[in-house]
This record gives sequence, structure tokens and C-alpha cells, in this order.
Amino acid sequence: MVKKINLGDITAEIILKDIKNIHLSVYPPRGRVRISAPARMDIETIRVFAISKLGWIKQQQRRLLNQDRETPREYLDRESHYIWGKRYLLKVIEANKPALVELKHTYILLRVRPGSTRQKKQSIVDEWYREQLKEATRPIIEKWEPILRVKVARLHVQHMKTKWGGCNSKARSIRLNTELAKKPSECLEYIIVHELVHLLEPTHNARFISMMDKLIPQWRFYRDQLNQLPVHHEEWTY
Repeated sequence: MVKKINLGDITAEIILKDIKNIHLSVYPPRGRVRISAPARMDIETIRVFAISKLGWIKQQQRRLLNQDRETPREYLDRESHYIWGKRYLLKVIEANKPALVELKHTYILLRVRPGSTRQKKQSIVDEWYREQLKEATRPIIEKWEPILRVKVARLHVQHMKTKWGGCNSKARSIRLNTELAKKPSECLEYIIVHELVHLLEPTHNARFISMMDKLIPQWRFYRDQLNQLPVHHEEWTY
């Protein structure tokens, strides 16, 4: 069941679900607001909750509107692409051979079949980013598992719309956004440790912050760095 409420000049979409707690989200790129609430909760209670969060909502909207965004990629020769925070130029070669992406000294080589569409090129490059991230993630997880005394049962690397990562403490699984492959490698380690700590402490409470401070004292710098870097150009819906 979906409803809408007005909070001054802000409209929030209300989705009533079979859940226990209320959740507030502000979505890129323009700061659309969604509140997921238990089906039994009345609208006025949700409105009071939303009003109490207005300051945070506006802060998130300002951040999103001011955030730099990549220009749409066309996958053409000499187009800029990033891997681990470094800029490379794309070199596109058409050949009747299997698709291939290779990182060279100063450029990224993309080999495609003649006549390949932009969408096809994008899917090939996206899969390459996914594999790069998976390969880089494994040794980082293996490094931190014994330190935190946790074990990751399953790793998901996928395109995520609103988060750099996520975890399921019950399933002992973590999720990572493929866009992390474009960011500095130290940011990836920060996100992985962040999610591993969540396996021990699900919330961002004092215990969580204390653990992060001990494990990665500069974690706030990496968080801010991620938030300031250009993000993927996309119209995100929910």
C-alpha cells in the first residue's frame, strides 16, 4: 500500500509493509524521500516521525544535489574511465573475437564484436568491473576475518542504487557495490571492514563507532572521500 504526505515543500512516499520498524530513505539523484512503515502504523504517527527527521532529510538532499556526477558513458575511443581511483582512456577495438577488457599501462582496452551497441559495451565493461572487485575483495576479507573473529559465508558483488555495501548478519553475508572498483582501493577496505563489523554490531551505535575507531582510525576520512567522489550517472528510482 502506497501513500504520500507533504512535509512543507517536501513530498514523502509512504509504503506500508509487513515489517516491524519504520525506515527512512533519501534517494539519489534528486533526494526523493521514501518511508517504509509497518502496515499497522497510522499516517499521523508516520508524519510525526518524518517531521522529527526533517533536518536530516534536507541535509541529505543538499548533499545529493551538490554531489558531482559522472557524465553518461558512450564507450567510445579516448573516453575517460576509472579503476581504483585512477583515470584511464578507453581504447575500443572491433574484432570477430570474444569480448575482452584489459587494463594496460595508460588505457583500458575494450574488444567487442563489430556493430556492438553501447548497451552491449556497457554490459561487458560492467562485468569486468564486477570481476575486478571480486578479485580485490577476497584477500581483504581473508585479512580481516581472523582479526574480527567472523566468517563471511557469502559475498555478493552487484550494482547497488543507494549504498556502497550491506550485510545480513543472520546469513553472514555481505554485499558490495560494483562502483567501488572505480574508487581508491583504501575505500574498498573501509567498506569491507564496515560491513564485517556489522556482523558483530548491526547498528551504528557507540560500540560500532568504537570498533571502527580501533580498526581503521581514519575511517571517517575514507567515508568522506567516497561521499565527495563523482558517482555513477543514473536516474535512480525506488
